[in-house]
Amino acid sequence: MLTSQMIKEAAYAAGADKCGIAPISRLAGAPDEMNPKFLFPEAKSVIGFVFRIPRGVQRGIEEGTQFYQYPSMAYGGINEILAPAVLYQVGKVIEDEGYEAFTYRNTGARSAMSDMDGSYGKTLSPEEQIEVNEHAKNATAHHRSVRFTRPSREGNVPPDLQFQFRLCAVACGLGEIGWSKMLLTPEFGPLQRVAFLFTDAELEYDEMYHGEPLCRKCGACVRECPGGCIPPINGGAKVTVNLDGKICEWGDIDMWRCYAFYTHAGRYYNPFVPKEVFDANENGSLNLMEVPGTEANEQEIMKVYTALAKYFPSWVGYNMAKCGGCIRACVSMLEKKGGCMEGRFEQPLRTKKAWKLDR
Repeated sequence: MLTSQMIKEAAYAAGADKCGIAPISRLAGAPDEMNPKFLFPEAKSVIGFVFRIPRGVQRGIEEGTQFYQYPSMAYGGINEILAPAVLYQVGKVIEDEGYEAFTYRNTGARSAMSDMDGSYGKTLSPEEQIEVNEHAKNATAHHRSVRFTRPSREGNVPPDLQFQFRLCAVACGLGEIGWSKMLLTPEFGPLQRVAFLFTDAELEYDEMYHGEPLCRKCGACVRECPGGCIPPINGGAKVTVNLDGKICEWGDIDMWRCYAFYTHAGRYYNPFVPKEVFDANENGSLNLMEVPGTEANEQEIMKVYTALAKYFPSWVGYNMAKCGGCIRACVSMLEKKGGCMEGRFEQPLRTKKAWKLDR
């Protein structure tokens, strides 16, 4: 007989750092285009897995000395190697007991609805478009949404469905969402990736997190975002979601601006782009980063990517992470007295002012 204990034991033995299980009904309020019930209509349970990010992979970014360990280890290493291996092992345990295991790793999947702004239809993914243009020599555009997708049958939603990972993790009792929209867990703060498995087995379910608030509402993420992408906590725009009775709230982040600054960071946090390039700002291509008040949209993003593509190291298959300001700010604050990461490390992440280029 399959039990939740069997699943969790298999998850921990395979390398997961945390595992939570929820009834699929907790996600009933999700919009159809982000509701996992359309992935697997017979699913009764969702299993969430947490994979910790070693704090040390951010050390090079914190010091301004080494930038690819975070994307290679915390993105590639977890998304492409560790998480799929755990999903595979746990899935075998479930299917050996006669139930189906629908695995869902973090793929950056595309759906009919853009994960950037909720729009439908053609929404470019500039990062992948440049990869195609510069390396694959293929004119086929990549998009953040699937341009021509249609429902596979009446009453269904267009593939490929992509649900909200962080809300699903909350439903599984793994943590809460902070003001910066990052998933926070009591054990690791914002330092984790997640993956999921859906099954038609009914199981024993975990409660959603109901301890002390994990987000301290300190505003560090707002202050340290190089693009000013996160609204102020007091009076700023916010998103509120009722997840089966649990209220989840975060800042209404300017996602297009975040996309640009996360990958290119701007003049003070990107040592790969010469200062003169920012100074020249030829044809206003860097207005999004250099001119306050410039609206962030797909067109401005493409200008930035086109201007800076040749300075864009991607030696490990994942783009160099030159920002992460909100994450490191969050870790630094959660390690202080009263935070959920207090006392986890012998030394704090930050012992001086956050690094930035003097230019």
